Amino acid sequence: MSVPTPNRHHTTRLAPSPTGALHLGNARTFLITWAMARSLGWRIILRIEDMDTPRIKADAASGLIETLRWLGLDWDPPEVGPPDNPLVQSADLDPYRAALRTLAAKGHAYPCDLTRTQIEAAASAPQEGAHETPFPAALRPATAGQSYDFDASPKQANWRLLCPAGEVRFTDGFSGPKAFDPSRIVGDFVLWTKRDQPSYQLAVVVDDERQGVDQIIRGDDLLDSTARQMLLRRALGHQNEPAHWHLPLVIGTDGRRLAKRHGDTRIDTYRQAGVPAEAVVGLMAAWSIPGAARSPMNAREFMDRFDPATMPRGEVTFTSEDDAWLRSQARR
Repeated sequence: MSVPTPNRHHTTRLAPSPTGALHLGNARTFLITWAMARSLGWRIILRIEDMDTPRIKADAASGLIETLRWLGLDWDPPEVGPPDNPLVQSADLDPYRAALRTLAAKGHAYPCDLTRTQIEAAASAPQEGAHETPFPAALRPATAGQSYDFDASPKQANWRLLCPAGEVRFTDGFSGPKAFDPSRIVGDFVLWTKRDQPSYQLAVVVDDERQGVDQIIRGDDLLDSTARQMLLRRALGHQNEPAHWHLPLVIGTDGRRLAKRHGDTRIDTYRQAGVPAEAVVGLMAAWSIPGAARSPMNAREFMDRFDPATMPRGEVTFTSEDDAWLRSQARR
């Protein structure tokens, strides 16, 4: 594992998506991000990533912010980029449009009006477990690679990155050397949607660059997204690559990522049942700090004891015993 060094010029981010309340899995990622940043003197910015329009829930963002504060987390005002604190992606789409214009003008992006059904019919071997339909290079229009005028092009189309073939290699601070070939995994992935909004991949690259984020800590389900984002950064002409730490996920006893199927694991549910923040943090400590037992502690105590170099490397399993312990800590 690569152990980060203190540097007050580094910046990381807490970037929740208001598709629902925080659950134990993503809250643990935010807690570890905060603990690493505060112990190493990095700046922390807060960003609300609300581009997944169909799944966004009204007023969820304010609830997410309140839950993070309840857990004992805080963040800093931005020093670079827009002054918004937090930055809410949907509030201003102009930076993403500007990036798409650049990609289109350079021949790195092209419009595509094919439907999902048409793409699925052409994809001979969809990747098992993939969250999106791979886009075969054979479906590229004949004009792919030429310069486009984004503003003069048809609006009822997705825009896709002309994804170059070949592996993208990087060294993850937690899981070591990695190599992914986005051209084989997802092909020409979407940058701009028919809803006239940027995709997650484009928005996160634009925001990390303009907010000076150079340290990214997140779940390891996003490892292959790193390769896509590196391709995008290069296509946009960004010179520096952020450092990454991808953490093992919290899973249920069935071996699948923690979700509604495992019951109600929302932080707010435990909070409303009288469980104190110190108990939630204490459970996360038992998952993340060797030798730590389930025992209440606050976020600052977690920060003092947490060491990314000794954090267990395997996935964390949330059990019925964990749930029972949390509920036993409720204040009546």
